[in-house]
Amino acid sequence: MVTEQALKQRSNSSCEFCTSTDNLAVHPVPPTSDLSAQQSIYLCDTCLAQVEGTVALDVNHLRCLTDAMWNQEPAVQVMAYRMLHKLSAESWAQDALAMIYLEDDVKTWAEQGIAAAEREGPTRDSNGAELQDGDNVTLIKDLKVKGANFTAKQGTMVRGISLTDNPEHIEGKVNGTRIVLVAAYLKKA
Repeated sequence: MVTEQALKQRSNSSCEFCTSTDNLAVHPVPPTSDLSAQQSIYLCDTCLAQVEGTVALDVNHLRCLTDAMWNQEPAVQVMAYRMLHKLSAESWAQDALAMIYLEDDVKTWAEQGIAAAEREGPTRDSNGAELQDGDNVTLIKDLKVKGANFTAKQGTMVRGISLTDNPEHIEGKVNGTRIVLVAAYLKKA
């Protein structure tokens, strides 16, 4: 409750992106947040749904980021930067990203969230095809298997793979041994 009161005061009881005064809520800024006002932002339900990814991005509504990016609060700058990064296919968002200035520590914080979001994405093979549990893949280069004293040869088929928590890796059986493989060295069969 203390955080919400501080955010209301800081934002004049309006969304820190679009300045709407309806249905406002506290949003902690990931990847780590102590839930303080310094590491949270105050958003309307429209902006919040887009930040959380529960609805498709409304490009026209998010043009408000071109104003929000100049906010003096680092948490607001961080989220504006991240949202502009998501919208980087839009020319106006590219222009805003080219103009935005962030202190080094604020930029590091902003980029940590972008990297975390990218890691949470799907596992993809060397050609960009999305991999699923149970898929069959082929090795595209020889891989020395540490601890197993063999080399998995290029062209080896790995059947019935399992995805891991890290989207850059999969698990599969090669030469009867279950190993972790880097998805970038695989091609979906």
